[in-house]
Amino acid sequence: MMRGYYAGGLSGERLRRCYEIASPRVKRYLEAEILFLLGRISPSDSILELGCGYGRVAYRLAKAAGRVVGIDNAAGSIELARRLSPPGSRCEFLEMDALELAFRGHEFEKVVCVQNGISAFGVEMEPLMREALRVTRPGGRLYFSTYSERFWEDRLRWFEAQAAEGLVGEIDREKTGDGVIVCRDGFRSGLVTPEEFLLSGERLGLKTRIKEVDGSSLFCEMKVPEVR
Repeated sequence: MMRGYYAGGLSGERLRRCYEIASPRVKRYLEAEILFLLGRISPSDSILELGCGYGRVAYRLAKAAGRVVGIDNAAGSIELARRLSPPGSRCEFLEMDALELAFRGHEFEKVVCVQNGISAFGVEMEPLMREALRVTRPGGRLYFSTYSERFWEDRLRWFEAQAAEGLVGEIDREKTGDGVIVCRDGFRSGLVTPEEFLLSGERLGLKTRIKEVDGSSLFCEMKVPEVR
């Protein structure tokens, strides 16, 4: 359901508006995620961003990396990302399904999926991680972020503001809670626990670390073995 939600309506300028109306605390959270990644990027890195939206993160990463490819299943977001791409940008934006990446194996040093995309995509987590792993080079890294439980109140207020503007449906108060936001139009935003991340890493045979950033995000870093 969520895969179609973004492709069908919450894309392009509507998605951009979600970030424009974010509170100062939410904007701090969004910036903290980008800064976390920038501290782990090398100038020679080739990076793939899953669920890139309109390029909000990719543009920033491209200033520190050799190449950034952003993929999203929403045509409207990809169109806007291409239109907003700065002259000379090292970004490429492609409409693509994160579960069926049209790349050869071992093409990227790093694959990133931020702002709770791992949950927002509405797909099973481990198949998504396996496909990301397939395109990552030996010695590379996978980065997935989700919301920290400590960020709940700010996160809920942000979605209430989006609902008030008609960007997402009305919040379903009876179903919303325990880290999950549900709207009456079918939108659902959960989160991933540290235990779930660590268990997935163990099943994939990857060294996995969890780090809380800014009291708002949990980042899962998975290291790909040098020899696979």
